[in-house]
Amino acid sequence: MTTAKTVPPGKKRFYGWVALAGAALTALIGGGIFFYSYGVFLPVMCSYFNWSRAALSAGLSVGLLAFGLLSPVYGVLIDRYGPRINLVLGNVLMALMLAGMALVKEVWQVYVLYGLVGLGAGVGGYVALVTVANNWFKKHRPLAMGIGSAATGAGGFIFPPLVTKLITALHWQTSWLVLAGMVIVFAAVVGGWAMVRNKPEDMGQTPDGIAAEPSAAGGAGQPSDSGTGVWTLKKALRQPVTWLLTAMSVANQFAMGTMAAHQVAHVQDLGFSADSAALTMSLTSLLSIIGSLTFGMVAIKVNARRLTIIAFCLQAAGLVILLVSRQLPLIYLYAVLWGGGSGILFTAVPSMLGEYYGRTQYAQITGVVSAIAIASEAAAPVIAGLVYDRTSTYTTAFIILVVLALAGLVCAFFARPPKTQVS
Repeated sequence: MTTAKTVPPGKKRFYGWVALAGAALTALIGGGIFFYSYGVFLPVMCSYFNWSRAALSAGLSVGLLAFGLLSPVYGVLIDRYGPRINLVLGNVLMALMLAGMALVKEVWQVYVLYGLVGLGAGVGGYVALVTVANNWFKKHRPLAMGIGSAATGAGGFIFPPLVTKLITALHWQTSWLVLAGMVIVFAAVVGGWAMVRNKPEDMGQTPDGIAAEPSAAGGAGQPSDSGTGVWTLKKALRQPVTWLLTAMSVANQFAMGTMAAHQVAHVQDLGFSADSAALTMSLTSLLSIIGSLTFGMVAIKVNARRLTIIAFCLQAAGLVILLVSRQLPLIYLYAVLWGGGSGILFTAVPSMLGEYYGRTQYAQITGVVSAIAIASEAAAPVIAGLVYDRTSTYTTAFIILVVLALAGLVCAFFARPPKTQVS
C-alpha cells in the first residue's frame, strides 16, 4: 500500500497558490467591474439619458445571459485548452467592449455592448476560476474555492465606491474607459497570462503539492480524481443532487442579480446619499468575502451541507430586515447577514460539485449548473426593475427573494453526496 508524502526538499515549490492568486486577481477585477459596478452607473445613466430603470437594468441582464447561458461551451473549451487561454482572451474582449460603453447613445447599444462584455466575462471568468481551484487542490479545495469567491466579493467591496468617485471626478463616460484599462492590465496580462497555469501535471506536480510513490509501472502516481470514481457530465446529470445544487445556486444568484442592479438605487430611494448607498454595497461584498473565506476554512472539517443551511437562514433574515427597515444601521445589518450568506453559498456549490464529482469533467458539469443559475440571475434585474416601475417600490421583488432563500434551505437539507460511481 502506497502512502502520500509532501514534495521533498529540492523539488519545485508547489505552484498552486500562485496559479490561484492569478485566477483570483482576474475574478476581483473582472467581477468587480462587470457585475458590481453596473448598479452604480444605472441611476447616473438613467438620469443622463432619461431611460427607465427597467430598460437600463436589462443591459446587465443581457450581459448575464451571455455570461451564463454559454457556460457549458466554456466548460468544453476549458477542459480542452485549459483555463489560462480562456482567462486571457475573455478579459481582452471584455475590456474592448467596456471601452465601447463610453460611446453609447441609445439603450439598444448598451444591450449589444454589455452582452459582449458578459461573453468576455464568461469565457474568462467564473468557470475558469473554479476550474483552476479544482485542478490544483483536493484536500484544500474548499479553502481554494473560498479564496477565489472571496476575490469576487473583494471586487464588489472595492469597485462600487471607486466607480462612484470616478464618475464624480471624471464623468461616467471616462470612467468606463478607466475600467477597460484596468481589465487589460490586471486581469488579462498580470493575472491570466503571467500567473495562471492550467494544472499541476503541466509543471510536474500534483494537487495540493502531494507526491505519490511511483507506481509499479514506473510512472509517478497521481492522486485519484475523486473518492467516488470517475464522473462524466452525462452521469452527473442523472443524479438528483446535481439538480438540488443547481436549485441552490439559482436561489442565491437570482438574489445576487437583483441586488447588484438595484441595491444602490433602493438605498438612495430611501433618502440616503449615493456614498451611503455605495457603502452598503461594499459592506455586502465585504461580508461576502468573510463568508467565502469562513466556508473555505471551516468546510475542511465541517459538513459543507450544514454550512449552506446556515447560509440560507442568514440570507432570509437579512432580506426580512431590508423589507421593513428605513434606518441606515438596520440596512447595514441586512448587508452583514445577506452578504455573509451569499458568500458562503457562492463558494459552497462549486466546492460541493468538486467534492462529489472530481476533476475529470468538472468544468463541463459546473458549466451546466452555472448556465441555469446565471439565466435566473440575468432575469432578476429586469423582474425587479419592472416591479419598481409599476409599483414605485421593490417590496414584491424582495419578498420573492425571501421565498427563494427558504426554498434553497430545503434543497440544501437534501443535497447529500451521490451514490458511489464505479469507474
